[in-house]
Amino acid sequence: MRVRGVSGAAASLWSYILLTALIWTIPTVYAKNQPNIIVKDFKNPPNNLNYFKGSNVVLFQEAYGHTVWRSTDGGATWAKAEGIEHDKAAALVMHEHDPKRAYVLTRGNVHWKTDDQGETWKTFFTDAYTSNFIDTIGRWMNFHADDHDKILFTGMDCPFPELCEEVVMYTTNNFEDDAKFLRGRTQGCWWAKASPLFSTGDEEKDKQRILCIVRGGIFSPQEDNRLLISDNFFSAAGADGVIQEYEPDLDGNGAIQGIVSIVEVKKYLLVAAASRNTAEMALFVSGDTVKWHRAVFPHDHPLLESSYTVLESTNYSIQIDVRTSKRLSNPMGTLLTSNSNGTYFTRNAEHTNRNLESYVDFEKVSNIQGIFLVNQVDNWEEVEEGKADKKVKTKITFDDGRTFESVKTGDEEIHLHSVTEMNNVGPVFSSPAPGLVMGNGNHGSHLKGYWESNLYVSDDAGRTWTEGPKGPHKYEFGDQGSILLAVKDSEEADVKEIKYSLDHGKNWETTELPDGLSISPWTLLTNQGSTGLKFLLTARKGSRASPTGFYVISIDFEGLHEATCKDGDMEDWFARVDDNGKPSCVMGHTQKYHRRKKDAQCFIKQEFKDPIPESSPCDCTHADFECDFNFVLDGDECKPAGPIQAPEGACKSDNPDEKFLGSSGWRLIPGNECKRTSGDQKDKQREWKCSDAKNPPNAPGSNKIEHIQVPFDGDFDRFDKHYLERGDLDRGNGETIIARPYNAFSRLAGDVFISHDHGKNWTKAKLPGEEGIYAIVTHPYVKDMAFLLTREKKVFYTVDRGRHFDYFEPRDEPDTSLDGMVPLSFHPDRPDWLIWHGKKCRSKGDCYLEASLSTDRGDSWETIRRNVIKCEFTGSSAYKFRNITQILCLARAREDNDDNNPLQLLYSDEFPKYKMNVALENVSNFATMAEFIVVATENRTEGTLNALASMNGRDYAPAHFPFNFQVPHTNAYTVLDSSTRAVNLFIVTENEKNHSYGSILKSNSNGTSYVLSIAGVNCNSDYFVDFEKMLGLEGVVLVNTVENKGSDSEPKKLTTRISHNDGAEWGFLPPPERDIDNKEFSCSSKNGDESCALHIHGYTERADHGKTYSSESAVGIMFGIGNVGPILGDPKDADTFMTADAGLSWKMVKKGSWTWSFGDQGSIVVLVQRNTKTKTISYSLDRGDTWNDYAFSDSEVVITDITTLRSGSSRNFLLWGHQGNKLFTVNVDFSGLASEPCKDNEDREKSDYELWSPQHPLQPNGCLFGHKNQYLRKKKDRKCYNSYKLQHLYNVENCECTRQDFECDYNFEMDNHGHCALVEGLQPLDPEQVCKEKPDEIEYYEPSGFRRIPLTTCKGGFEADKVLQAHPCPGHEEEFEKARGISGVGLFFAIVVPFGFAALAGWWVYRNWQSKFGQIRLGEQSSFDSDAPWVKYPVVAVSAVVAVIGAMPLLIGSLWRSVSSTVDRFRNRGDSGGRYGWLRGSQRRYTTRDSFARGRGDYAIVDEDEGELLGDDSDDEV
Repeated sequence: MRVRGVSGAAASLWSYILLTALIWTIPTVYAKNQPNIIVKDFKNPPNNLNYFKGSNVVLFQEAYGHTVWRSTDGGATWAKAEGIEHDKAAALVMHEHDPKRAYVLTRGNVHWKTDDQGETWKTFFTDAYTSNFIDTIGRWMNFHADDHDKILFTGMDCPFPELCEEVVMYTTNNFEDDAKFLRGRTQGCWWAKASPLFSTGDEEKDKQRILCIVRGGIFSPQEDNRLLISDNFFSAAGADGVIQEYEPDLDGNGAIQGIVSIVEVKKYLLVAAASRNTAEMALFVSGDTVKWHRAVFPHDHPLLESSYTVLESTNYSIQIDVRTSKRLSNPMGTLLTSNSNGTYFTRNAEHTNRNLESYVDFEKVSNIQGIFLVNQVDNWEEVEEGKADKKVKTKITFDDGRTFESVKTGDEEIHLHSVTEMNNVGPVFSSPAPGLVMGNGNHGSHLKGYWESNLYVSDDAGRTWTEGPKGPHKYEFGDQGSILLAVKDSEEADVKEIKYSLDHGKNWETTELPDGLSISPWTLLTNQGSTGLKFLLTARKGSRASPTGFYVISIDFEGLHEATCKDGDMEDWFARVDDNGKPSCVMGHTQKYHRRKKDAQCFIKQEFKDPIPESSPCDCTHADFECDFNFVLDGDECKPAGPIQAPEGACKSDNPDEKFLGSSGWRLIPGNECKRTSGDQKDKQREWKCSDAKNPPNAPGSNKIEHIQVPFDGDFDRFDKHYLERGDLDRGNGETIIARPYNAFSRLAGDVFISHDHGKNWTKAKLPGEEGIYAIVTHPYVKDMAFLLTREKKVFYTVDRGRHFDYFEPRDEPDTSLDGMVPLSFHPDRPDWLIWHGKKCRSKGDCYLEASLSTDRGDSWETIRRNVIKCEFTGSSAYKFRNITQILCLARAREDNDDNNPLQLLYSDEFPKYKMNVALENVSNFATMAEFIVVATENRTEGTLNALASMNGRDYAPAHFPFNFQVPHTNAYTVLDSSTRAVNLFIVTENEKNHSYGSILKSNSNGTSYVLSIAGVNCNSDYFVDFEKMLGLEGVVLVNTVENKGSDSEPKKLTTRISHNDGAEWGFLPPPERDIDNKEFSCSSKNGDESCALHIHGYTERADHGKTYSSESAVGIMFGIGNVGPILGDPKDADTFMTADAGLSWKMVKKGSWTWSFGDQGSIVVLVQRNTKTKTISYSLDRGDTWNDYAFSDSEVVITDITTLRSGSSRNFLLWGHQGNKLFTVNVDFSGLASEPCKDNEDREKSDYELWSPQHPLQPNGCLFGHKNQYLRKKKDRKCYNSYKLQHLYNVENCECTRQDFECDYNFEMDNHGHCALVEGLQPLDPEQVCKEKPDEIEYYEPSGFRRIPLTTCKGGFEADKVLQAHPCPGHEEEFEKARGISGVGLFFAIVVPFGFAALAGWWVYRNWQSKFGQIRLGEQSSFDSDAPWVKYPVVAVSAVVAVIGAMPLLIGSLWRSVSSTVDRFRNRGDSGGRYGWLRGSQRRYTTRDSFARGRGDYAIVDEDEGELLGDDSDDEV
């Protein structure tokens, strides 16, 4: 139970008010032959007590007061650390590997460090501010294990007050110089050599290799995270400026996205990865960061997010506990142990006890191999069924988990409280003291409550136990086990004594606390090796619930005056013995310690010398071997799991029967020290055939498409169908669908059916109840999960894609009268967090909705709010500026249903810890879209709506609309897809029946300032809008506009428009030249215009709103139903068109209306006619160039839909249809058309993939949004399939800015010439506002009418928002002049070059004066003598004078600035040590821009009123 002071950073509490500690000393209480006890009291909790290793120097920080205290005598005396401004201290961090260093971090960028165990402190500068992100707190610093001067610092950069990004800085000299920028947009960086045991195998790589988890963008989910490695601090390695970084190949198929964590365990490096749509994760293991393997777990123990715990492991295996229980409120797990390279895991113990925080009752006995204790749930079946509480038993193993036995005192079992009930710091049971183990527990059949426990002691590493003092105790070991110290635990301040034993717990002595002191103990600790005689006890004044102060109590056993042990007082003790008392072996050796005899009257007094075991080798046995790489244990044999590794030079011929000597399947466990005996060994090589060394070839494809039809019984005419899609990292091949037939007229529904092979076979779902299902809801973020709603207080659900079903009981039944209302809300990152909206009634007809929260998938519920309309989770790991547990609710102000009861918007950042707070009154509705929360509030007097936007969910800013934009209807806002860092807000401007339309406004990057994107956009009476984004590409949007606006007497005349730059500019769809029969259309146009274009039927006319025109997996491909002409025609006359180049060109592919589906990531496109009798489908394998028909039925049937996986990765499609009154499905399988997976190659000629870039029709340089994106697509002519998910975005290259990177600013609109003109009678936004919003900004520009498109990343070139005059921001005049003034080099050129040119000019005139200016005639002589002194010297002099006069203004200005800055430097020399950067201080808040210039290209500033993120700022000062 030592404080691990040097093992990691521990954070003090961030957010409490600063208090000043008042302390005083209570005199020493000394009695002969008793320990010396000294008490100090403090007002605030003594948080984060840390010993410097190998010393009695201790540091701690007060939790609330922030003061850092230091003791040099093990806690007997204390003094404030000198040289620190304690009111600014935010966290104390100990160096993990250097026993003399520690750091005190502030919230800013100036901190303190010590190199002499806290005797002196000096400041250091990190540039970045200390990160306050929840995931980063406590892990700000990462230390190199060998070179203690190398440190990584995790900070944050805040371009806007509520918008911060994580950045990592580094130092190679312990911050003697300012920290340097490593990388931006990170989620943590680590030295490869962060553990003394880990090595890359290369000394040079060990010195500098760094691994970083890098986010996809500032708003990207964790599924976009990447792992990047660099060996030169992510800097440019060559003259090309390319950053030296690479993504390791984790699983043999290239880089993996979704990296969420990195853990270094002994000699292993573990990387965990998540994928979209599933909670299942993958774990990759490496012993050198070069070779990686995916860890293989038992098939029935998948690795789920937040359900596995990496435990304290050995040097030769990894221990992981995986949650396996269904009931989250009573979690249990399975303990798994790996082989020596961490790739294959096998079961050690089932039904391990876990808690809700994923802690596991597992602990190794310190420094002794092969022994650990684990708590198991004995009545696990009853617990799983929710019928009983856990009955926990303690087990111990002495052979590394192969066998377990009970923990006993005599013949009685005892059970011990472990990690899930931590009541002290450090390890629970043991210490480095050889063989000494203590624990709180009880006799009996199972573990009882903590307060019913007694203290138990073992001095033989847990084989036998004796009972110690009664009641639960804090306990600690000293002098290598010679001293056992115990302090009774209590919730009240009623403890007046300490107990100690000097004979391994056989007898206990008692010592009173001085002056009748009564305490409530908090922690008890000693130095890391448990080698000293001094202990520290922290305690509370008053009760645990209401402390009035705190104590730090020093207990020194030097007062016992024991002699120093001699050789005769010591004994040899073997760490493990068998039942006969003989030493037993683990990892091929025995372990022996030299320790003090329990009855010896002495102390060892080797205070800082850890005990070292002696080992002796044993004969090799079966237990010393494991399965070799690529072999797995099957019974008692190791069988191949892949091709056998052939030695170099073998199998060079084509003879498959050629033989070679290879692995037997077994190997000696690396690090095992056993002695080999005579005879054959288990790892003796054996003969293999060369055919065993190669992967068997894929079975040849049938070259045929196959189909299977399955009928469904009953009087039904529709299917309710849902795909439960596997995650990208799931190695399985199942494709699960859950479906239910129903009758659209009667609304009667049939049974729920499940298919795990994409509809080839269907089975009825086995539900744990008979209640009827009225709706199926799939988890929107985790497709493994589906919820089957009943009309009762019961919900069935599956978490494993329908293989098993369970249920939970909400407090109230759902309100089924609310059409379309789903009673469940889901958290994007925490799959088991649910909000239930249940119906409660005060009386008949007086009902309301009550929202309840469950964090354990329905096992328990907490009321959030009554009389709600809806509640949603708005927290997400993708949005660092918002609390991850945030909840937003729309609810009535009062608990009644009166009409005058207004709606409020409420939020809580951490419910139920923080109650719901009112954010806005008189709210109509709210919507979340990407990072934005958009709220409509009612102006009841004027009958209009006001829009507000927020990013953090707490603070809302009003939306500034263009001039005269009033909303005439209280439900007239529609928030459109806003995935491009701006809100697309549709506002109804005409609401006449059958003639509704409106305008799309586009916001700046914080959703508050809007400009008109396009007017007259079509909508229906429900305010659905003809707005469609091309999935998988940035900023390509289609809308339908009403051309006959203001004409109520005739139907709408619609035309289709497309934008390639996120709505900044719009054009028509270019019509194809000819139809499918190669006939010309009735009109023609090259690019599409008002008289002739392609027009597409939009969202408002779509029968199935779930159907999209495009797919993220089929990049650049889009389908549509429409016609060529001046306007959109009747749907009955429409044909089917497609584009394969993101809308630049279109072709007609089918006559009539067909529906489509994309497979194999866009390589297969299937069309079918819907609601029309047919028996064939049409498909294309070359992105629509050619089409073939396939007959799936002998007779004509009606197909209502065609589906496949939403990811588009499958080669199976499912037709849903009916023949007469009988429903059926048809699986159409295209797998037979290709048997070989596609292969990528850097040589594009050899590769099966091509690079494709979308284009902007008005931008010939190929740039879109300021960059060129290259996407990976399968070549049309390749006969192969995509075996893994393509990372379609292959490369990004930034471009110079052009006109297409800008849109009209607020109060400006585009004129007929494409220019942004100020609306008549209006004023532009105050350009100086940027200086107020961003104190870091040094300049602003006069409004040009343009602002940057939020999505653009362009740099330099034509910056349309900076073409007019620049002005300095108030208070930044000097920086403005410095940035725009002339530099030293410029000064040189300004002076020397003009003189040089003057001299040259003079010399040229002197040499050529005789030539005539103007007409030149050959052979003509001049009478003008240029050599005459009266000509020659005056010309030179005049030229020089002219040059000097021209340079004087530059010279004078530069000299003035130089003198001014020098004076200022002298004037401010007292502040030369740096400035403290406080988030709410008077100093400037943000770090320099140039410091973080790299790694930030993903976030583009939107407009002039927000200013510029990157500029020509100086790095001189922060």
